[in-house]
Amino acid sequence: MSDHRTQDHLFVFPTELGWMAMLHADGLLGRLSIGHASRRAAARAIGRPPHAQSAADPLVGPLIERLQAYAAGDGEDFADVRIDTTPMTAFGRRVIVACRRISYGQTRSYGQLAATIGSPRAARAVGNCMAGNRVPIVVPCHRVVAAGGQLGGFSAPGGLRLKRRLLALEAADGFAIGPSR
Repeated sequence: MSDHRTQDHLFVFPTELGWMAMLHADGLLGRLSIGHASRRAAARAIGRPPHAQSAADPLVGPLIERLQAYAAGDGEDFADVRIDTTPMTAFGRRVIVACRRISYGQTRSYGQLAATIGSPRAARAVGNCMAGNRVPIVVPCHRVVAAGGQLGGFSAPGGLRLKRRLLALEAADGFAIGPSR
């Protein structure tokens, strides 16, 4: 999080997709790490000692519940969650905004996402933005795939196995995984 804001707070919690950890400050989600085998691993992945968890927060509690519901297979939409975009470039912010518009249960290719933001030759740069996504699920980078429906990459623990699981989770809710309309 940026120096000019209040200190960010760590929250670590279990889900059916493994342990998650988040940093939250000033009503903005700054980091979310998913798919960890333990509380300790989740906290460390986000750069904090596991004992540093913050107390309950009225803004964060409902978000944690929504993330847990998503991990359990509920069709949660996180479009309303405010995220910290200050560490991003202008290009990165455009990519993130476009990615957040990919509907639950739908996918887009890196090239399609690049074209959506007016940079049709920037598929690789879009892939780099997705690889550096600080808030997976909330910014649904798992919905961005390579051309021809290949999975591409996924930087969360478990890699492509977790990406497949997220896509299958969304398909299990009655949605066919395919290109967004």
